[in-house]
Amino acid sequence: MDGGRMNYKIAVCDDSDADREYIAALAADWAARAGHTAQIATFPSAENFLFHYAEKKDYDILLLDIEMGKMDGVTMAKRLRQENDSVQIVFITGYSDYISEGYEVAALHYLMKPIREEKLCSVLDRAAERISRNEKVLHFEIGGEMLRVPVYQIRYADVSGNYVTLHARSDVTVKMTLGELEGQLDERFYRVGRSAIVNLTQISRVTKTEIYLSDGSVIPLPRGAYDGVNRAIINMG
Repeated sequence: MDGGRMNYKIAVCDDSDADREYIAALAADWAARAGHTAQIATFPSAENFLFHYAEKKDYDILLLDIEMGKMDGVTMAKRLRQENDSVQIVFITGYSDYISEGYEVAALHYLMKPIREEKLCSVLDRAAERISRNEKVLHFEIGGEMLRVPVYQIRYADVSGNYVTLHARSDVTVKMTLGELEGQLDERFYRVGRSAIVNLTQISRVTKTEIYLSDGSVIPLPRGAYDGVNRAIINMG
């Protein structure tokens, strides 16, 4: 995995003392073997994590048990996602029937208990890769002001005349071609005909004529483009 030496803040949230300590030890081993440094904090409940998180919102990776006391892991993750769309959430569960709930909070992965070391390591590798990609930022000068747009926040971009509008946290319209923008993006993005580029991770479904994004946006699909979009989604996975 590329990305060099990094320092990660990892939180382990599990109401079982034994599981919590075991997962934290595996995460520490992963960091040491991968040549990273990691600050690992453990929390016995969702409420306890949120209390600490309110002060310091700088965790990179969250290993989160689903079945906990008063507040379960999915509820906590939904609350977290309202204000943080970059922390990598990995759910840990003893049951397989929660898996559909993860889509709502863009979970990176599900791990089933008992946790196997090699499985956790490969998920943490993926989380680290995703974090390094999320750090890529595009800069635009608009009206004498420099605007920063993190690449992962771009849901799609469309063209009108000589201008391209990037639909991110807020919409940004800049004078450039779609081709110029495409050259600054990575494999998460797919060019849809002449008029749009879409973030493949934001697609909720594709029909023969339209792409639906998870935020409700609908992008028209040119004739014959259906197979290419589906292939791109599969290849990215």
